[in-house]
Amino acid sequence: MPNHLSIPFKKTYACPIPIATRDYIRNHTEDHPDEYIRDINQWKLLRDIGTGGVLHADRINFALNYHAQLVFILAKLPPDINLEFSYAHAFASSPSSLPVTLRSIAFERASVVFNIAALYSQLAASEDRSSQDGLKRASAYYQNAAGVLAFLSESALPKLGPLVDSENTPSDLTEDFVKSLEWLMLAQAQECAWQRAVADHYKNSLIAKLAAKVSSLYNTSLLSIRLAAADTRDALPANWIPHLETKHYHFNAASQYRKSIDELEASRYGDEIQRLMIAEADAKKAFNIAKRAGVAQAVISDVKSLLDVVQKDLARAERDNDLIYHQNVPAPSGIPAIQEVSMVQSIIPSGLRDPKSVITNDSIIFGEMLGWGAREAINIYNDNKGNLLQEKIVEQAQNFNDEADKILQSLNLPSSLEALERPVGLPPSLLRKAEEIRLEQGPTKIDVYLDDVQRLSRHVLGILDEAMDILDSEASEDEAVRRETPMNRPPSYEANQELVMKQQRYRTILTQAAESDELVRRKWEEWEDQISELTRDEDELEALVPSSTVSMTGKAVSTNQTQIHARTLRGLLESLDDIRRTRDDLVVRAQRRAESDDIRPKVLAAAANLEHGIEMSAVMFEDVSDNELAKYDKFIQGLTEGRKKQEEILSSIKSTNDAFIQSRKQDPAVKDREQALQFLDLAYSHYREIIRNLDEGLKFYNDMAGILTNFKEACKIWSGARSREARLLHCNMASLSIRDNASDESHEVLVSTTSPLRTDTRKQTAGIPTLSSADWEAQELAPPPTKRTEKTTKHR
Repeated sequence: MPNHLSIPFKKTYACPIPIATRDYIRNHTEDHPDEYIRDINQWKLLRDIGTGGVLHADRINFALNYHAQLVFILAKLPPDINLEFSYAHAFASSPSSLPVTLRSIAFERASVVFNIAALYSQLAASEDRSSQDGLKRASAYYQNAAGVLAFLSESALPKLGPLVDSENTPSDLTEDFVKSLEWLMLAQAQECAWQRAVADHYKNSLIAKLAAKVSSLYNTSLLSIRLAAADTRDALPANWIPHLETKHYHFNAASQYRKSIDELEASRYGDEIQRLMIAEADAKKAFNIAKRAGVAQAVISDVKSLLDVVQKDLARAERDNDLIYHQNVPAPSGIPAIQEVSMVQSIIPSGLRDPKSVITNDSIIFGEMLGWGAREAINIYNDNKGNLLQEKIVEQAQNFNDEADKILQSLNLPSSLEALERPVGLPPSLLRKAEEIRLEQGPTKIDVYLDDVQRLSRHVLGILDEAMDILDSEASEDEAVRRETPMNRPPSYEANQELVMKQQRYRTILTQAAESDELVRRKWEEWEDQISELTRDEDELEALVPSSTVSMTGKAVSTNQTQIHARTLRGLLESLDDIRRTRDDLVVRAQRRAESDDIRPKVLAAAANLEHGIEMSAVMFEDVSDNELAKYDKFIQGLTEGRKKQEEILSSIKSTNDAFIQSRKQDPAVKDREQALQFLDLAYSHYREIIRNLDEGLKFYNDMAGILTNFKEACKIWSGARSREARLLHCNMASLSIRDNASDESHEVLVSTTSPLRTDTRKQTAGIPTLSSADWEAQELAPPPTKRTEKTTKHR
């Protein structure tokens, strides 16, 4: 039996690469899946031969090639393309152990790198170390294994960490565990160097230094594994940690023994005895640990041989010193420490560090595809562009218009001017507004919208209730199973806590939306009659508006001063209309620019300048995005300048209107006509506001229906996984019970005490993602506005 440890492969399982990859390309890129048939097939073929499991030196190149392709694939595809990879724990106790299943190409890459390290370690352990050539090859393989593990720790694991929460992180892919294996590989490589030095009869002082380093590396590996999580340590074979302890003490003893020979040759007999005493103590510790823990027989034999030699030399040294030399034996702290000399290092294979060195450009999988980071940058830019256009241009323009309208309404403009200028009949502006409502069948349209909003509100609330029914059903099932079978897993009310909290947030949003809907409905009830009046024919509408007092010549009775102020106001209102038209033109131009704006060519050019195969992220294209968004600054600046001019004109309108009102205080008939016209103008403004609020409500509920449908599906998947886990635990318990009964029947001796049944506490890796996982995340909306009359809150 060998006296070294090797790393077992992580066993993997088949995965539907073609199906998931085609679906992702079809749904998330502008390409057609058929364009990448060769790439998809090549990926599947490489996976079959590159994931480990076969002990042969030729498999190193296959695995390095597959890893390189995964690096390039991750530059083109995001880690999660809804493709699940399953790997068993490297030290799985039985073939039936549940594998870890994650939707992550980064997990696939980390597992492949782990198996490369395992392959190197197994190749090293299989070498014949009785020859110098075998020792050289074994040492090189061990150093390569250590280098691969170092690469796994520094490159692959950091990419995996953000995608997997700590609860579901495979325990054999944790930092402490991987570092422990790296130190172990270096320790065994150093042991090969020590063995070569012994075989070549190097000086005892150098051999002692080499052995001291072996002991130190084994101890570092031991300390690292002890820092790992308890479930990580528990997954190791029972003799693994004792093996490391044995080796640590064994080589510390070997180091002291070799140094004692050096002390003897230098006539330092007291130091010789002390080092032999230390060597004997450590060798005894190593032998006792090895015997007690069932360490490999080859290791026990090595330790026993050393212990016998040390005890024999110690007896001789003490006898000679007592009879001849009479030197004092110093305390252990009184002898110099042995300086460690390392002959090994972690050697990362060039194919890992430089993926391009193992594959050619024309054979890169998805080499012609735009990287997912670039695609994400395009999507982010389009989102930012849409938000900027809506928030900084469209909404700002609407706000500026609303500000002007609000001030004009408070000043009864332009109704007061139209009442004076047109003492009979209706102003053209009012006729246009009435015609607009008639053509849209305004009251009927609002009634239909209100019914649609109410129907959608009930629909989305029903989806949310169905989702909670699913969780309630699972909780009832969990309670029923617990009454029959004790289970070591969180009860439903704890396990589904995050889902329930998310449901509460959704329900709060819907409650606020319902309150906003009621405000709109009350506003409609308040203004329904007035808005309906605007649907009358022109003659009927004119009859509603009183005529102002007119003279015998048919002209309104007004002073010259009133006419002067009226002309000034009309000029100011026309200037205000010019600003509004200019503002509306800016919005239209910005919208046209946004429609034709395509950042894709510039992102492609920037991506082409990046190193081929580098894993791109959207952050790399921020400069391109910022430069393109700067094109809209002129529109924002134009709106700002227009607002300043508007404020100046509105200020002039207020002062002129005060003078206008003062000059015509004695015209009650004109005032009545003003009020009637203003009331109809207000009815039109409220009509447009109600329609805008209802449009926003319909969009809100349609978006919310999609979000809650996804939430309901997540609840269904989670509940189904919990049910499957419960059935599995129940079956395992039943199986254990049957075996216990069979054992009781086969033995007549009654057992006085029974150990409590321990439920398998497997991590939720086979079927149930954790509730903090991205699987449960869904786009959320901000609560709807509490007052629909104010600016509508943006959906997030």
